[in-house]
Amino acid sequence: MSKINLPPPAPLLSRRGWATWLAAVVVLCALVPVFNLLIPADSVFHLSDFAVALVGKIMCFAICALAMDLIWGYTGILSLGHGLFFALGGYAMGMYLMRQIGLDGNYKSALPDFMVFLDWKTLPWHWTLSDSFVATLILVVAVPGLVALVFGFFAFRSRIKGVYFSIITQAMTFAAMLLFFRNETGFGGNNGFTDFKRILDIPIATPGMRMVLFVLTAIALLGFFLLARWLVNSKFGRVLQAVRDAESRVMFSGYSPLGFKLTIWVISAMMCGVAGALYVPQVGIINPSEMSPANSIEIAVWAAVGGRATLIGPIVGAFLVNGAKSWLTVTYPEFWLYFLGALFIGVTLFLPDGVIGLAKKLKGSGK
Repeated sequence: MSKINLPPPAPLLSRRGWATWLAAVVVLCALVPVFNLLIPADSVFHLSDFAVALVGKIMCFAICALAMDLIWGYTGILSLGHGLFFALGGYAMGMYLMRQIGLDGNYKSALPDFMVFLDWKTLPWHWTLSDSFVATLILVVAVPGLVALVFGFFAFRSRIKGVYFSIITQAMTFAAMLLFFRNETGFGGNNGFTDFKRILDIPIATPGMRMVLFVLTAIALLGFFLLARWLVNSKFGRVLQAVRDAESRVMFSGYSPLGFKLTIWVISAMMCGVAGALYVPQVGIINPSEMSPANSIEIAVWAAVGGRATLIGPIVGAFLVNGAKSWLTVTYPEFWLYFLGALFIGVTLFLPDGVIGLAKKLKGSGK
């Protein structure tokens, strides 16, 4: 029997790709802090606090878009419930930040202000580990991962797919949003968590802490990008793409799609949890509106606009859409939702491969 020579595994990044990745590291982790903290505010080169906060927030969204690409672009699973995982990570971090307020709240109580207002005497059981930063870091990934594991196991085992799966994920997110709106659940009700003071006993509103959070978000985004590249280039990733293209053939080949789909589903949920945890201290608030179905749909829009199954495309899409949203909500606030709908329809009809696909076509036609 002749020996089968398999092609060598693809490199994680090309030489040009590594150069671009390192350039992003230098810009986000070195130049941005310098331009914001060291360049005087009256200089043309100064980067404002507003710009830093906006880019930091969009980078959190870009992590969600990257997570969406792993399950939608490479596995063919369209989730309209990833806003739930983002919010769960945010709430886990928000609970820790609320405990860090200590006696500095309006009621000078060790309990969060909303609990004092509701005449609660003790913390609920699910707040037990909220005063530990290490436990919070674990919960940021464990809670979204566990919810995704339980939901995904039953959904994938029942072979729910396509539009039915999308509708169920949206229903799950909507149900969770209604649950978190209730005051008796211990999550702040409609107002959620806000008025954060410290993190690790360090004031959270200082320029230094703000920049630390920005740099951590940049490292998380760039690190998750490398992780995603490694996953999709591995044998595991090739099976995921086979499941996307012809799941029945994968089953006939002796592979069980359940384990592969469930694994990437949980990884994607955990990535969104980390994004939510980084988002909350930078924005300063977390409430149930982050679980709204519209937010989950926006994550899918970012991936579609940038270009599915490209990894870099959803990141570009998150920056394009949210940058436009930031401008339009100030300039033309009443037209923002119309723009978002028109953008999604236009990309679906005329740019099925997104902005990155269009760029590749233009580059190819120019040769």
